[in-house]
Amino acid sequence: MTETAVGAQPRERTRKVGPAAASYSPFLPAVLLLGGFFLVPLGIIVCYSFWQVIDYNVVHHWTLDNYHYFFSVGAYIHTMWATVWVAVAATAIALGLAFPFAYWLSRYVPRRLRPLLLVLVVVPFWTSYLLRVYSWLTILGEKGLLNRFLQWLGITHHPVGAFLYDRPAVILVLVYLYFPFAALTLYSSIDRFDWDQLRAAMDLGATPLGAIRRILIPQIRPGLVTAVIFVFIPILGEYLTPQIVGGTGGVMIGNLVVNFFTAAEYTRGAAVSLLIAAFILLLLVVFRRSLASPEAYGG
Repeated sequence: MTETAVGAQPRERTRKVGPAAASYSPFLPAVLLLGGFFLVPLGIIVCYSFWQVIDYNVVHHWTLDNYHYFFSVGAYIHTMWATVWVAVAATAIALGLAFPFAYWLSRYVPRRLRPLLLVLVVVPFWTSYLLRVYSWLTILGEKGLLNRFLQWLGITHHPVGAFLYDRPAVILVLVYLYFPFAALTLYSSIDRFDWDQLRAAMDLGATPLGAIRRILIPQIRPGLVTAVIFVFIPILGEYLTPQIVGGTGGVMIGNLVVNFFTAAEYTRGAAVSLLIAAFILLLLVVFRRSLASPEAYGG
């Protein structure tokens, strides 16, 4: 009887393993897609970053020269830091505009009107990204709406060319593009806040700004962090906006990557791409506690 029980254990384990493996089979397409469209390309880029290009041919010679070259050229370092501060400035302005909008929408606008206003915020997503960026050329250009308005007011008699092809123009357009991400994320967090807490704090002597800073901000912090990530991280990889409205005065790290690949410097372009990815990964690690909170996603 003991031998029968011992012999039955492997068969019982086999039966358990079969259903367990079958329960994971629905995830197989996702694993194949993730591996084929993310892990494999990422592995290729990693390999390329440690190889060399000789006479426009990629040579499988392992080296750190691509990374050393990037950090040895002052213009590339300047572009990297310029990208960071442009992303920081655009994110700060976007959140600075989105927070009062979300606060006003959640606290003072009747609930029946909120969906209409949220739709108006989302409307730009219904048009082409390229069209939205190019529209700013007709606003900021020498013959654009802004110059015509200034001439109509008599402030200037000649078109002003300082509105385009510099970093302030890039920041302005990036704020316009990513404001909806910040507004919708912050509204999702603020809309679930208990306003009685704010009233109680002011009844106890807190100023309105003090109550917001000490009561509201700590409770919606996951939403704030998520809004920062949704705006800051995509801006780090922006290419089209600085290319169109920034020109040579608004180059960002994404333009540098494209220039490397256009010039057949695939290995150096791969190295810069991985540096951006490593920086983004570092940010996600720093914010991992807030990202793990369901409060950040409106759950």
